[in-house]
Amino acid sequence: MSRQLTFDIPHQAAFKREDFYISTSNKVAFALIDDVLESDDRRLAISGPRGCGKTHLAHIWATKFNARIIQAHDIADYDIPNLSLQAIAVENVPQIATDMDAQRNLFHLHNLTFEFGQRLLVTGQESIKRWGLSLPDLQSRIESFPSATLEEPDDLLLSAILGKLFHDRQIIPKTDVIPYLVTHMERSINAARQIVKDIDHASLAQRRNVTRSLARDVLAENEHT
Repeated sequence: MSRQLTFDIPHQAAFKREDFYISTSNKVAFALIDDVLESDDRRLAISGPRGCGKTHLAHIWATKFNARIIQAHDIADYDIPNLSLQAIAVENVPQIATDMDAQRNLFHLHNLTFEFGQRLLVTGQESIKRWGLSLPDLQSRIESFPSATLEEPDDLLLSAILGKLFHDRQIIPKTDVIPYLVTHMERSINAARQIVKDIDHASLAQRRNVTRSLARDVLAENEHT
């Protein structure tokens, strides 16, 4: 079968509020973020498995408060007193669970944002009590934050995400493609992005319509790479 040249055109992730699909797996966390303007709480924590939407929620929150988003493992690169003068979201906090210097910086950031009346959002995988931070004061402070846990995407959410990703690439899959993918793919938003990208490339390269057969072939190929 002849194959044609394909181009990997980047598709930027959409992190706006209107791009966030609400389902039973994320509605509590979304409500916590969405209602924060009506609350006096200036500390929030969001947890959940990889690819469940934590970063999207962090961007929604950051847009509300013109906040800066940083990665926890980069916190040593920042001037903490200066950073604490604005709202801050710190992602992937459990990644510094054994880095005492980074934890001290985050604890310092927590104290200064509190002193200056700024907001602080932290995110991480697993439930907050299992983040395992070796600085006890930091762990206990974060456990006291208002918090919500995201779950893996349910069928409704995963179907909506796949539909949007196909639409963004101007692809109209056969009606049984999305139900098939929901049943057989890894249940994460990141996996959905990757599989739609791979199906798009395979469809162009092999000059095939986006059918269940193509989806099955792409999933099988991915399992062996």
